[in-house]
Amino acid sequence: MIDPPESARVGAPGPPDVMMPARLPVPVGLGRLLVLAVVFVCAACGLVYELELVALATYLVGDSVTQASVVLSVMVFAMGVGALLAKRLRCRAAVGFGAVEAGLALVGGTSAMALYACFAWFGQSRSALVGFSLAIGILIGAEVPLLMTLIQRVRRQDAGGAVADLFAADYVGALVGGLAFPFLLLPGFGQLTGALLTGAVNAVAGAVLVLWLFRRDLSARARWALFGANALVLALLAAGVVLATPFERAARLAVYGSSARVAVQTGVQEVVMTGGTGAGAGAGHGRKGSGGPLALYLDGRLRVSAENEFRYHEALVHPAMAGGPHGRVLVLGGGDGLAVREILRYRAVRSVTVVELDPGVLRLARTDPGLTRLNRHSLADPRVRTVTDDAFDWLRQQGVRGPGHRAAPYDVIVSDLPDPGITACTKLYSQEFYGLAAQLLARDGRLVVHAGPPVERARLYWTVESTVRSVGLATVPYRQSGRPAAFSGGPDRSAGAVPPEDAPPADAGPAAAAPSGTRYWGFVLAARHRPAFGLAPDAPPLAGLSAGELRAGRRAEIRERRAGLPASTLMHPRYQD
Repeated sequence: MIDPPESARVGAPGPPDVMMPARLPVPVGLGRLLVLAVVFVCAACGLVYELELVALATYLVGDSVTQASVVLSVMVFAMGVGALLAKRLRCRAAVGFGAVEAGLALVGGTSAMALYACFAWFGQSRSALVGFSLAIGILIGAEVPLLMTLIQRVRRQDAGGAVADLFAADYVGALVGGLAFPFLLLPGFGQLTGALLTGAVNAVAGAVLVLWLFRRDLSARARWALFGANALVLALLAAGVVLATPFERAARLAVYGSSARVAVQTGVQEVVMTGGTGAGAGAGHGRKGSGGPLALYLDGRLRVSAENEFRYHEALVHPAMAGGPHGRVLVLGGGDGLAVREILRYRAVRSVTVVELDPGVLRLARTDPGLTRLNRHSLADPRVRTVTDDAFDWLRQQGVRGPGHRAAPYDVIVSDLPDPGITACTKLYSQEFYGLAAQLLARDGRLVVHAGPPVERARLYWTVESTVRSVGLATVPYRQSGRPAAFSGGPDRSAGAVPPEDAPPADAGPAAAAPSGTRYWGFVLAARHRPAFGLAPDAPPLAGLSAGELRAGRRAEIRERRAGLPASTLMHPRYQD
């Protein structure tokens, strides 16, 4: 064992050394147990901060793989920096640990509120995300060396045994924190209040350890300073809890531009609806009622706007209804009932199956006065059957029933899903997904896919088209104008600049040189043989789509085709390249 330095020996002047026995108010065994209990609590809180940053960044920025990688890599690096910085505090381990925990409780507890504020009022939160990851990582990294010093001062033991005990408590605490976040804090308190409460637990645990168990190591001035710091931190966190609801209302107003009429966390996503209860196209574009046209946001991204949703849904549904029978129709996604509304305008339709992951969206589509008026109560039609399930899992279940139990084929399959640029949706734009869908197509059936913005993110769009072709289907790419600038299915809320790799080729022709501000929805129509493209003879009158516009959208995409792009698979998703 290395001898302690001169200042550590009894009677020597200077600060208490890391190896001097602590003067505890309890027996040594109980003191050691209390230190390990605090290690457990701090580890649980630290992992909650980490998961909260990843979850909030995924919601605010998108692309969960990238955000998780950024948060975890920055935090692990910062923990190493924090461990090195903590070496200077080991001679005052109790004071240092108390200060670190007070700082960590404040920074970690308020991180969710601060990130949401940056997102709502400044338009982006990436810089704040990196900053908080760095700060929290440094403070978490400083905990372990200081706790190691404190546990050795309670009872001297070999370094290996002390490390084993400390990390055992640390890892078990991380397990509890990791399970508490998704199953307790997030559903029970939400992102903001959950983080604030975690910070309060962190502050109390640190204060109890230092101000009570190791109080004899502190001077009177240090005790009062730490007491005041922890009291201030707890007061700020309590104020945050009290103000969380009005803060969320103000942030929603900044994000959505008007008061949210509906705001629910469904367990799958946050669903927000703004605007009045008008009917959309053909009825004043949804302007009846207060707040302007109805708008539906999923996880902060505009998915439906009553002003122009009819252009999207008409372009998605009606070309697929041409070219053959359309008695049996399958809708993947589309829980808002708007695609179903267009499908039911055909008298030949006998049955529609809707597979929607989020029961909350289906509930709103059936009960909200604005949305039901917009979808014309389509989900209440007796021909419609809804299934609450993941579209990929549901397709796979249909294929494993066995030859004698295979589901009847569908004449039309409509894939009305969020953009493939969202990481959680990449499996729904994979080769495996389209292979499963193709198995359920009738011999002359058609599949139509919402494939993302064909101009702003051309590579993404043509990767979808290439992936559909890779399962043996012939494709017809086309597009429809009217996509609002605020419509954001991909990682970024704002439209932003077009990435250089997604810009139209220099020789793409006049279609690439669309008028400034024109934005498009992109679609891919597919069948076993090259599908007929146009409108069915029994097509109803359309408000935002004509045969001429369809042909123009098809010609524009044919001129801009990008050949040779590899298909996206589950093991190699291409949409984040």
